[in-house]
Amino acid sequence: MNPQSNSDSTPDTSSDAPAHHRSVIDQLDRQILDLVQQRQRAVHELCGDGHGKLVGHIAEAAARIDSLFGSDRKPDSETRYDKIHHSSGAALLKHVSSICLQSIHQLQTIYLGPQHSYSHLAAIKYFGDATILTPVASIPAVFEAVAREDALSGIVPIENSTDGRVVDTLGMFVRGEMQICGEVLLPIHHNLLSRTPRDEIIEVHSKPQALSQCRGWLAKQLPNARLVEISSTAAAAKLASEQMGVAAVASLEAGREYELDVIAASIEDNPNNVTRFAVLGRERPSPSGNDKTAILFQVSHEPGALANAMTIFKQQNLNLTWIESFPAPETKNEYMFFIELSGHRDTAEVQAAIDQLQQLAQRLTILGSYPRATID
Repeated sequence: MNPQSNSDSTPDTSSDAPAHHRSVIDQLDRQILDLVQQRQRAVHELCGDGHGKLVGHIAEAAARIDSLFGSDRKPDSETRYDKIHHSSGAALLKHVSSICLQSIHQLQTIYLGPQHSYSHLAAIKYFGDATILTPVASIPAVFEAVAREDALSGIVPIENSTDGRVVDTLGMFVRGEMQICGEVLLPIHHNLLSRTPRDEIIEVHSKPQALSQCRGWLAKQLPNARLVEISSTAAAAKLASEQMGVAAVASLEAGREYELDVIAASIEDNPNNVTRFAVLGRERPSPSGNDKTAILFQVSHEPGALANAMTIFKQQNLNLTWIESFPAPETKNEYMFFIELSGHRDTAEVQAAIDQLQQLAQRLTILGSYPRATID
């Protein structure tokens, strides 16, 4: 056979390769859209007409999504998602989840603003960015908006691994009834952002907690800069974009929004700095198998009263994961206690503990049971 004719008879597909790959990608995109539609129909069947249960479904969906990537997977579980980074895969699925739920009922979540604050990032992480996210100026405003049913849910910081409890949040639980439907664990990486060169920075602005979490770094690296407390990290970033000589301690997202330079990244003193956020709502999520229950109670101000209460949890073999005391309103030297324990309120052990605690407590409120969050 003539070699030349053989060459001519074999088509050169190298020039068609880009078109082929684009065709494959288009086909895969159509399959993804088909699967999203199938998921949407399944969500409609699951939720039915129970719009008020959507927050609970969000909590359960978040727990299921995290379990696909989380470290709590069993050794023999599927590993085919290991090449997809946890945070990227979870963000994608939570976005799809929010699209599906949004098709049933307009989801609106209230968070401590402004936009690009850490509360905003926590809301996106939990709800997906198809949800309508509305900022308010204070933690009490989040509670009040949810209580008025202006939104199905709200999100507030409750604890930081460096600074401890968030007093404003715990105070609101003391003053009024509110359910916790879920939680978010957000790694906090503070960044020094500015349009001013590092050696010309004379003021560093941020909210008090952020400055506190970076105090060691700032004292060493910018000893002559004045630290100025402001309402939020995002507001500090905005100010830094408007005034020369000013830097902000804020998130990278805030820096991108206000076109700031990253003077130094991850300046927090504790590299494992994490803030935990509580998701507020009116729904009671079903047991997921890996849950926590939050309880607020007050016992009589007498010797042994708190020890007797703690013994109840030991007797039921329940692990306490958090305990905080807080001054009881309108009293002298009396305290409310916040506890979190492993387990769901609908399980026999937790319910037995609650029943026994009810006999001792002057006041007892079950703040909620919800899936335990994971860190990416």
